[in-house]
Amino acid sequence: MTVRILVVDDESDVEMLFRQQFRRELREGRFILDFARSAGEALSKIIQIDGKELILLVSDINMPGMSGLDLLLRIKTDWPDLPVLMITAYSDAETRTIVFERGADGLLTKPIDFAALRAEIDARVAGGERGTERQR
Repeated sequence: MTVRILVVDDESDVEMLFRQQFRRELREGRFILDFARSAGEALSKIIQIDGKELILLVSDINMPGMSGLDLLLRIKTDWPDLPVLMITAYSDAETRTIVFERGADGLLTKPIDFAALRAEIDARVAGGERGTERQR
């Protein structure tokens, strides 16, 4: 089974950045990267791929319309076993508290540490659970 990772961010350059950072893994077919530009689009994609192949959702917090935090609540209600990493440019104590209270499995700050994200993905592709460092 091919596994998928869904990245949710309204910024247009995110897809190119992720594809560039993971070009070797994508070329080798280790996983598929899917992208959504909004929370609503992400929910549609999860339903479309039936969630079974999806091993990780990575979402920005600040997006127009439904925020990443609202998306997180919805994901943890409808797909509680789907691991979610949140991304923020503002890693203050209040944001960290809210992210983990709502059930996130990890928090990454911008600029993204792709080495840490790669380790997280590698662990999930291998079938293990790792959990990006929880910054409380």
